[in-house]
Amino acid sequence: MYVLGIETSCDETGVAIYHSEQGLLNHLLYSQVEMHNEYGGVVPELASRDHIRKLVPLIKQCLQESHLKNDDINGIAYTAGPGLMGALLVGAATARSLAWSWQIPAIAVHHMEGHLLAPMLEESPPKFPFIALLISGGHTLLIQVEGIGRYRLLGESLDDAAGEAFDKTAKMLGLGYPGGPKLSLLAERGCPDIKFPRPMTDRPGLDFSFSGLKTFALNTIHASEKTVQDKADIAASFQSAVADTLSIKCKRALQQTGLKSLVVAGGVSANRKIRASLTEMADKENVQIYFPRPQFCTDNGAMIAYAGCQRLLAGQQQGLEIFARPRWPISELSPIQN
Repeated sequence: MYVLGIETSCDETGVAIYHSEQGLLNHLLYSQVEMHNEYGGVVPELASRDHIRKLVPLIKQCLQESHLKNDDINGIAYTAGPGLMGALLVGAATARSLAWSWQIPAIAVHHMEGHLLAPMLEESPPKFPFIALLISGGHTLLIQVEGIGRYRLLGESLDDAAGEAFDKTAKMLGLGYPGGPKLSLLAERGCPDIKFPRPMTDRPGLDFSFSGLKTFALNTIHASEKTVQDKADIAASFQSAVADTLSIKCKRALQQTGLKSLVVAGGVSANRKIRASLTEMADKENVQIYFPRPQFCTDNGAMIAYAGCQRLLAGQQQGLEIFARPRWPISELSPIQN
């Protein structure tokens, strides 16, 4: 089965083709970072318009580079949520229209399920069951995964997600957009000696809270002389606090469930300090850890094509309606029956 995957949840237009036996054939990504940089963040209306301009040409290019024709595609998977409503509608309307005209099924894919399953694209994918830590700009989730669609939410962020805290702290440091990668780059020049708190690690439970960490960073910035080195030290200390907090919570989840596999995915999982901290924890706990390659950490069509392919193979598909949900709890997804 050839599946065309479409991702338009925010500021990146992703297209990919996945084959159920051959694996990933091709994937293309267009980023809007340069356009949104002028405004210091994503402008939803501009994002939607740019998806309209770029999506169809990317689909044509992806088919051409894969040496496939329209008739070769057996199904279409598209991101239906969570995300920006306008951006989601571009992908949903395009996917649903193509599916209707090509007379093939379409499937709505949950964006975070795409991230969760991204490590399945690697040569040595994880096996069920496992713990998944999903860390992105809008979500920080700890999930016990028994199979595709069989998810038990263990913990989530009660306020700012980890990626959101990175971006806001970067903005306070005057680093601009996109903040997370710029803060991480600055942190490499700093010393993590400032004693930032590790929020909610001194109490039971697996929920996260990064709002207070962001406030602590703001107060620390105001109290400093704001030199380049001061900012680098604050960035390094903030990053270490986030990495330690994530590691402590993951260790707790692994111990509570007794599982020995940890999947870490989402845009923030590309952060080298966070990867190193979680890998060190996993080694100490004798746990196998899995990351997607960096290009599949951020939003991409490959993860959507893979997730959609698994559900289409199981006989699931959407009706003729254009389905988009900007808020969509992952716990509401239907399981794939073994």
